[in-house]
This record gives sequence, structure tokens and C-alpha cells, in this order.
Amino acid sequence: QVQLVESGGGLVQAGGSLRLSCVASGSIFKINVMGWHRQAPGKARELVAAFPTTGSTNYADSVKGRFTISRDNAKNTVYLQMNSLKPDDTAVYYCNIRALTTGLRDVTVWGQGTLVTVSS
Repeated sequence: QVQLVESGGGLVQAGGSLRLSCVASGSIFKINVMGWHRQAPGKARELVAAFPTTGSTNYADSVKGRFTISRDNAKNTVYLQMNSLKPDDTAVYYCNIRALTTGLRDVTVWGQGTLVTVSS
């Protein structure tokens, strides 16, 4: 099995910053995609940023220039640095990965979510 543990959410004032972390563990052979999604109250889950193994990162238009995704392959960890936060960024943030397990199964795994609340 593959597990994800997120951390770093919390309450911050508008204009502030937070850094989210997500550590993957378990029967991982190779992680192909790591990314962050979010779901605000009453809204559908949406992609925030994705970091493939190769190629360029993808960002939602609403976070470009403010959020930065990065990864540490040696630690199976993905980060989301969020700057200039706005109240509209308030949501539960979910880490997700697509990976090959040691049994060579292609799996997509989601974290439990971490709440980010931005006050005005």
C-alpha cells in the first residue's frame, strides 16, 4: 500500500504565506506524478499544481505567480509554497500522486487533506 501524509495547513491572514508538505510512503517503486488539488466549500475539487517526473509544472491560473510546487524525490515529498494568500484560497488542500508500486501496479493515491483558511 501507499500512504500520503500532509501537513502545514492552518489559519493565515490575507497576504500571508503557508507551506504545505506531503510525504509518500509504502510500497513505492516509482512516483510519476505529484500534485496538489483543493476543494472549497460548495465547490468542486480543482487542480492547484502538478509536478510530473519530467516536464514542466502545471498551475491553475488563479495561483500562478503566487504558489510554487516543488518536490524532493529522495524523500518522496512534494511541497506547495503559497504566498500572497487570498480569502478565495480557503479550501481543503489534497496531495495526490500517481505511482508504480513494488508490485508494478499503477495507483493513484490521495491524502487526507489539510485545511487552509485565509482571513480577510
